[in-house]
Amino acid sequence: MTFFKAVSTVFCVSLLSATFSPNVKADDHDKKTTVTFSGPVEIPPVYITGMRVLPAGTYVFKLMNSSSNRHIVQIFNKEQTKILATVLAIPNYRLVPKNKTVITFNEGVKGQPEPIRAWFYPGANWGEEFVYPKAKAVEIAKVAKTPVLALQADVPVEVAKPEEPVVVTQLQQAPVIAVRPTGEEVEIAQVVQTEPRETVAAAPIEVADNKLPATASSLPLIALCGLLALGGAFSARAMRKAVR
Repeated sequence: MTFFKAVSTVFCVSLLSATFSPNVKADDHDKKTTVTFSGPVEIPPVYITGMRVLPAGTYVFKLMNSSSNRHIVQIFNKEQTKILATVLAIPNYRLVPKNKTVITFNEGVKGQPEPIRAWFYPGANWGEEFVYPKAKAVEIAKVAKTPVLALQADVPVEVAKPEEPVVVTQLQQAPVIAVRPTGEEVEIAQVVQTEPRETVAAAPIEVADNKLPATASSLPLIALCGLLALGGAFSARAMRKAVR
């Protein structure tokens, strides 16, 4: 699988799109997706001891839990025999879903692996925006020049078994913020859209009817016309008598 890189002028991130071989299928239940990286990729914790960077190769991403606004993503080796990382993510909604998997990266330090930023499942309206420890998030924000999601509490960075329930619980309970390149904390909404925005329907515009109001009755008008005609007849008769 090959990824191509394009610089985003909005988020200052490197965008990589994955193209899958025909025999690879994604599972809607857990968003299972197989991807192949052409180069090393930095991942957030909690990862297996020594696995801060994924070497170039094939990996499987699965959504383990998507309760409330906390999503837990697990990264497996190609054979799915080992969990390499259990990562906290915040849902990031988008208006127009893509029909292919999209993985975005924060701009990394030159010469070092780029930190993975988000994973968008094909056809889904939301993706997974990954959360880094605060110190690392500030470092990424300085390079990318954009706010980055950060864990406000300390969590283990690497463990022997990232799949342990205690690891998942810690990630679910850890407060999440966003940090600017200066380290200043900002609202998460400056990084992700956690819920779909409601579309307010415009109030219907009432158009006035051009028809004239109907009169109560036409009888008075008929009577008036009759009186005028009778008066005209008498006037004509009087003028004939005067001429004689």
